[in-house]
Amino acid sequence: MDLSQEMLKKKVWAVVGASIHPDKYGYKLYKKLKDHGYRVYPVNPGYDMVDGDKCYPSLSELPEKPDVIDMVVNPRIGHGIIEEAASLEIPYIWLQPGTHDPSIIQQLEEKGIAYVKNCVLVALREE
Repeated sequence: MDLSQEMLKKKVWAVVGASIHPDKYGYKLYKKLKDHGYRVYPVNPGYDMVDGDKCYPSLSELPEKPDVIDMVVNPRIGHGIIEEAASLEIPYIWLQPGTHDPSIIQQLEEKGIAYVKNCVLVALREE
């Protein structure tokens, strides 16, 4: 089983960079995971609610530790997210297209966090 399939079997996710705008990937990903039966938490300090659910300002403030982070933020913001994920011992990060660069990959490898570079929307369609 490849890593993306292993991650998709985990049921508690956080979408970092969740959005209230239906045309943004931060919204589409959140909604798709929710529609597929995942327990998913939106994380974005800019919003109080996403799709009718409480939105959290950071990973540390979630009511439970997610198994997987779906990252929908640019690499500038991503570095802080990875630091927080490492401190919370979150084992997996799913990197959406456009969210990573060589420094993000290097940081994930240094922290020992397993990652996938792919689009969750595509992966869920293939299930």
